[in-house]
Amino acid sequence: MFKFVLLAICVGYAYSCGVPAVAPKVTRVVGGEDVVPHSWPWQISLQYQGTSGAWGHTCGGTLISEQWVLTAAHCISSGRVYRVFLGKHSLQQDEAEAVAITPEKIIVHEKWNSLFIINDIALIKLSQPAPLSEAIQPACIPSSGAILANDFPCFVTGWGRLYTNGPIADNLQQALLPVVDHATCTLRDWWGSQVQTTMVCAGGDGIVSGCNGDSGGPLNCQAAGGAWEVHGIVSFGSGISCNYAKKPTVFTRVSAYNDWISEKIASN
Repeated sequence: MFKFVLLAICVGYAYSCGVPAVAPKVTRVVGGEDVVPHSWPWQISLQYQGTSGAWGHTCGGTLISEQWVLTAAHCISSGRVYRVFLGKHSLQQDEAEAVAITPEKIIVHEKWNSLFIINDIALIKLSQPAPLSEAIQPACIPSSGAILANDFPCFVTGWGRLYTNGPIADNLQQALLPVVDHATCTLRDWWGSQVQTTMVCAGGDGIVSGCNGDSGGPLNCQAAGGAWEVHGIVSFGSGISCNYAKKPTVFTRVSAYNDWISEKIASN
């Protein structure tokens, strides 16, 4: 039943999941670059309201249906007021396509462990359906248990810091991050036992990685049929530097949580 629910989420709209109306630029550029505007239309900016009343970007996330967003558990703090901004390219400019929607409910994984960074996944139910358009479309969810091959080309997207201790990006960025298989990522001089089978690593060349502000955002990987699937949720990286050799960005592996995602959506 759960697999049917997920299938129903990802198909049946005028804009099918994982097929952007604006094609992304998927060149093998070394280092991050501005994306083609609205080429990753499932990317959201999770923002919280400060004491002054102003809103600020804190994490990324992925629209997976008209009313559900996938992000990281560590992005959520119980005392904060959040909004989900969809259809954004620039965080600084007003954009006609963009819309901010308040959450109806935020569901953090019951077994989220902030000490060991395990089960770093959360769902946000929007208070109203997202208005799907060329700028706002859902991503696909990979099949349960799907594992990508070593060096599989994926892209991380987000408004995270441009470099260690640097400013967050004004415009949405993308960077090619090839997958690092579990056997390599768990080597002693890589991440070792800190990486669980419910995680996926990508990058680690010392040049490109996710950084602060990218948390919760997607690892976008293209399936054989051409649709883009969100295989990972940015979870953690090196505390020394955003770009550190043999310390690839570690993502929550979405395909390890298909049943959890389906159950929460079906019951909420």
